[in-house]
Amino acid sequence: MAMEEPPQLFLCPISMELMEDPVTVSTGVTYDRRSIERWFFKYGKTTCPATMQRLSSVDLTPNHTLKSVISSWFGRASSSSSSSTPLCKKLGRERLPSVLAGIEDTPFKVTALKNLKSCMEGDVAAQEDFVARGGIQVLGRVMTQALAESSAGGDFSAFRTCEEAGSVLAALPLSDDTSVELVLRPECMRPVVALVQRGSAEARLHAMSIVAKISRADRDWTAGVDVDDLVKSLLEVLSDGTSPKLSSRALDVLLDVTARSRGAWRAKAVEVGAVCVLVELLPDADRCVAERALLLLKRLCKCPEGRLAFAEHALAVPAVARTMLRVSGLASGLAVSVLWLVACAVAPAERVLDDMLTSGGVAKLLALMQVPSSASTKEKAARLLRVHGSFWRQYPCFPTDLRDYLKFLN
Repeated sequence: MAMEEPPQLFLCPISMELMEDPVTVSTGVTYDRRSIERWFFKYGKTTCPATMQRLSSVDLTPNHTLKSVISSWFGRASSSSSSSTPLCKKLGRERLPSVLAGIEDTPFKVTALKNLKSCMEGDVAAQEDFVARGGIQVLGRVMTQALAESSAGGDFSAFRTCEEAGSVLAALPLSDDTSVELVLRPECMRPVVALVQRGSAEARLHAMSIVAKISRADRDWTAGVDVDDLVKSLLEVLSDGTSPKLSSRALDVLLDVTARSRGAWRAKAVEVGAVCVLVELLPDADRCVAERALLLLKRLCKCPEGRLAFAEHALAVPAVARTMLRVSGLASGLAVSVLWLVACAVAPAERVLDDMLTSGGVAKLLALMQVPSSASTKEKAARLLRVHGSFWRQYPCFPTDLRDYLKFLN
């Protein structure tokens, strides 16, 4: 049996939690001692949080009567509930309306947001109720206000509020059209992009989770997003390389996004430096990162802008060629696909063909013809060798045994 919702009078106006030690300030408003002491002594405030009136004294008067009433209520409510879970778990969905109603006005938004998240955690019905009650819109307003205060030179707690609201948003499924539409509004998406740009490691993970969820929606979601800022932020996470977990998540989000978008979106990704970042990621990448980076390069090289950026990067061909027969079978196949797109799908720059030979890429293409690999990989490798074999044979450094093999292919 679920515990009944406590009367609003029993909840601290700051934390929106059931008061354990209620105390009253000179304005007559009662708070939980721990919350109001934080307000006074940690944040240095001298006002009443509920009324914003300046206080002549920070003396706290214990409210013994209210404490006794709360204790009696809690005893009755606990005896009628068979659950032994923590209080917020017991209250669950019943607490949600009151927590949600007070979240925009409370001066301790981070605490209130944490309570809100715990009330919904693992409770699908509570999450649905949250969305139905306008919870996403509330989070959007809280995030927008917090971001504005932070940008205007406010203290760190303003941006911390934005981060915590992002964690609540990331905890939602965001799988239905209504939720996606609400998240795509500027008041949600601008703060989400800001979190990817400059949030803590945990906040960035939450923000990228939100982007990944909405990118899976069966609709064109990029119209409501500043694509340049979003991709730049994800690429900065990749190039920074300080956190393998963050880099891995950024790759996942970019893969989600590129899988569901074509043409202009991929061209914009190239424009803000995606090819350069991915190429420079390859030399030190482990198998998992290398495979995903190569898959992204393959997708970007399907557009003219991607092929041009790849051809103009001095390390692109050597970095991709180096992964063949070295990382994994999947990586070899993806590397061949990238080189095929750049050198066979269109007329390649002479420099690309030079780099394929001098970096050992041609020798690896020939080796792939003789080892177990997919039919598609062998077919692309053979075509590269047939189409450009005459160009490579003119080089004095081209090995004699490879010349003979090329003659056999032709």
